[in-house]
Amino acid sequence: MASKDYYSKVIVGTMTWGSWGKQLSTKAMTELFLQCLEMGLTTFDHADIYGDYTTEAEFGKAFAASGVDRSKIQLVTKCGIQMTSGRKNAIKHYEYSSDYILWSAEESLRKLKTDYLDLFLLHRPSPLMDPDEVAKAINTLLESGKIKQFGVSNFTPSQINLLEKNLAVEANQVEFSLTHLDPIYDGTFDDTMANARLAMAWSPLGSVFREHTPKTTRIKECLSVLGNKYEVDENQLLLEWLLHHPDNPRPVIGTTTLERIKSSAKANGTLLEPQDWFLLLAASLGHEVP
Repeated sequence: MASKDYYSKVIVGTMTWGSWGKQLSTKAMTELFLQCLEMGLTTFDHADIYGDYTTEAEFGKAFAASGVDRSKIQLVTKCGIQMTSGRKNAIKHYEYSSDYILWSAEESLRKLKTDYLDLFLLHRPSPLMDPDEVAKAINTLLESGKIKQFGVSNFTPSQINLLEKNLAVEANQVEFSLTHLDPIYDGTFDDTMANARLAMAWSPLGSVFREHTPKTTRIKECLSVLGNKYEVDENQLLLEWLLHHPDNPRPVIGTTTLERIKSSAKANGTLLEPQDWFLLLAASLGHEVP
């Protein structure tokens, strides 16, 4: 099992690098990739579905153009969601047959222009998932060296336990932020801590900058006060709050804006005093903890 420190403290999400967002050219994507590395952000999070199954290949071209040594970065990707866009499917569904998992991993390797994936995740749980089928494929990929580690995304502890009959699950990527607190209350982070799994948090800024609600208003007011105290911006404070949790869940940032990436890269979870962490939690809850 690789140490959690194998991955950068903040992970760069690529979902909006391609057609689902900024539609970066190969040149622009290469430049952004190199700028992330300069800031110490070496882990890049993908999924086969991003850009309707096109973003992995676009990133692969940028990675190849960069000339960066493969050992200097970590590549994470996911499989299992079958979209109606980009594929000839009648309905969105999940596919976790052994053959499909193997095929999807090979496709990601080809598109990303790499011989191995550092971490390969099942994107979402499926009610038709057969743990023996999953284990058959994943163990084949591990034994061949095509993936270094296996994990899941958006799985509950009981769904992970189902897989662990024949397979080590080393990571779980879930939604977690100051506006989405479920993982600290539903057992998700208890499970990752107890079993030394890597925890990752997608949408780590939550809805703070996307919605105007009583909750986000309370949080912004608290961020303003604490931002003055610590002399950092709201973006970094939100990630500091997240990383302060003892499980150190790695935030997967989605921005392509350089200044926000720079701000995010400064977060390490050591800034906040404990009472200030609870001030932000209370702002989200709307009341002090019981």
